[in-house]
Amino acid sequence: MDSVAAHSLLFDLLPIGAYRTTPAGKQLRANAALVRLNGFSSEADLLAAATRLESDWYVQPGRRQQFRESIERQGQVTNFVSEAYRLADRTRIWVREAAYVVRDADGAVLYYEGTVEDITQSHTTAQALAENEARWRLALEAAGEGVWDWHVQTGQEYCSDQLKRMFGFEPGELQDLAQELDDRTHPDDQARMRQDREDHFNGLTATYRNEHRVRCKNGSWKWVLSRGMVVSRDAQGRPLRMIGTHTDISARKQAEALIWQQAHFDALTGLPNRRMLRHQLDQALSQVLPGGPGLAVMFIDLDQFKEVNDTLGHDVGDRLLVQAAARIRECLGPADVVARMGGDEFTVVVSGEAGTPVEAGRWADRLQPLLQALLGALSAPFDLGPHRVFVSASIGVASFPEDAQQVEDLFKHADQALYVAKGEGRNRYRFFSREMQAAAQWRARLEAELRNALAQQQFSVVYQPMVALATGHVHKAEALLRWTHPTLGAVSPAQFVPVAEASGLIVPIGDWVFDQAAAQVAAWRQAIDPDFQISINKSPAQFHQRATHTVSWVERLRSLGLPGSSVAIEITEGLLLDTNEAVTMHLNDLRLAGMDVSLDDFGTGYSSLSYLQKLDIDFLKIDQSFVRNLTPGSTDLTLCKAIIAMANALGMQVVAEGVETAEQRDLLCQAGCHFGQGYLFARPMAPDVFERWMRDSTPASRMAQAAEATTSGASGAAGGSA
Repeated sequence: MDSVAAHSLLFDLLPIGAYRTTPAGKQLRANAALVRLNGFSSEADLLAAATRLESDWYVQPGRRQQFRESIERQGQVTNFVSEAYRLADRTRIWVREAAYVVRDADGAVLYYEGTVEDITQSHTTAQALAENEARWRLALEAAGEGVWDWHVQTGQEYCSDQLKRMFGFEPGELQDLAQELDDRTHPDDQARMRQDREDHFNGLTATYRNEHRVRCKNGSWKWVLSRGMVVSRDAQGRPLRMIGTHTDISARKQAEALIWQQAHFDALTGLPNRRMLRHQLDQALSQVLPGGPGLAVMFIDLDQFKEVNDTLGHDVGDRLLVQAAARIRECLGPADVVARMGGDEFTVVVSGEAGTPVEAGRWADRLQPLLQALLGALSAPFDLGPHRVFVSASIGVASFPEDAQQVEDLFKHADQALYVAKGEGRNRYRFFSREMQAAAQWRARLEAELRNALAQQQFSVVYQPMVALATGHVHKAEALLRWTHPTLGAVSPAQFVPVAEASGLIVPIGDWVFDQAAAQVAAWRQAIDPDFQISINKSPAQFHQRATHTVSWVERLRSLGLPGSSVAIEITEGLLLDTNEAVTMHLNDLRLAGMDVSLDDFGTGYSSLSYLQKLDIDFLKIDQSFVRNLTPGSTDLTLCKAIIAMANALGMQVVAEGVETAEQRDLLCQAGCHFGQGYLFARPMAPDVFERWMRDSTPASRMAQAAEATTSGASGAAGGSA
């Protein structure tokens, strides 16, 4: 077969349309595929219909002319895509043409020979995709999203104008390269960003999502949320193209940072709070190796802070806390941590020195200088505007791993040591010991047993007489609470009253004592003296109850037909410092109800004439510590005389507690003291014993008798009354 015949056969068997036309556009030949494409059954029918290719074939006018100019200029045409008419029914299709010029031996044009491929389906699909993509981009940019289109293998990346402006760039100022933004990504965020990309490329995630910081044109950092998806891959599954968006999330990140700051740091001092400290301490403990240096936890509580807050106001108190926090920080090393736990409580964590073996007692030696520095710094005067304030600090210390291995146990043991430091007089520090733990467990047991004591009728009230020193008459007594436990036996008020106050149990217990004393004074006003009065101790904790609490006491007296003067309420000096409005109103209500107010243990607290002037006080009780060593010419006698003279000048009567010898009685009487209370006269007694004592003694005998318990060394003042 010669070459011409072979060419003709190839022309006829091509699977796509093939044709020959004159330069003028007359159709010379059409193969079977082209006949079918145009909807005909024979070549003759097609050739008869294709008379004017300019208008019969191309939809767009001038398209034939563009085809001719191109082929004449280049000698060929490739990938010539046009919308055409299917000649048989005039339906529109999209075709791709390729053609070349066939010349004779002299170079003259004989005809054009080319191919026609129906690409309607692929072209429509691509066009729809392009339109959808345009709409998608438009929608995202209208929503404030910055759009990026990344050709992964080449590194080319289209970034929308909105995206560029997000970082302060104008169109054209950034190259269309993915590396442009990658190089502007914060170094701390790059590893996570690359990992998230790889996870998506490898099919581990359905979409790409990452939050990172980008350096803007002006040098600032902006947080963005980058989201995207691979939209095409090669035959091996490698990503070719990925489309996505950048969303500015800087405001959200700032809000999250603020929330995190507020959740983990104290707003007033800027120190870590309890939650943050717990997190840091958990991390520190996890990094301590066996036999390593360990660490110590200090609980710091400011002494007298409440008084500053109450007398000078919370603004002054806040400034004091800020200065205290700064002073604590100045005392610490760079690796130490200080946190504010709330109120006036701070916690310090001190890390051990690397290479130091864990030895018993080494923390006490190592921390002595720091503890002394802290006490000194916090006891120095605080200049708070017009006020110069003095406070001190109590510190409790527990160490890891000697004292505890868990965070909560460390906190608990440091708190137990702090409790001891405050109980021993404040302005000092104490290290945790197992004895403290035993004492804390004892307090916990007492609290548990106290909760049932009232219901199980384990309490009783005893009464100690107050003797008029000038006459020996008794028309006053103090009610004292006693607790007899079925297995623990008699529990000292010095042990259980503080526990009851701390737990709040003192309120129902105190109400019960008041009911007992009210019923007793009603009976003794009939049997002993119509003006008999019983003194009842009222805990500061009871003064913080609602006003209805006082009303119930007044109503109880009225129900028994008793005036308010049948009862005297004994308070402590510390209560006078409490400027809480509820406390002041409570005290005023007592006075309005006619009850006398007695200031107990005078001289041991915050004695001050200014405090005494805040409220009408009827009685001052000189603390037994002044009476115990009372001798002629002693300093204690001078102090007692001064207290008595001051009380008389203020219209108050004086009761001396702890009178145990006739000499003490006589010295007090000579000094002008009105009443004496103590073992010289009588111990606290049950009601029936008290009544017998009253029947069996006379005023003269009470003044003349010698106390049987003079040498007992015990005091019978009020110790531990409720």
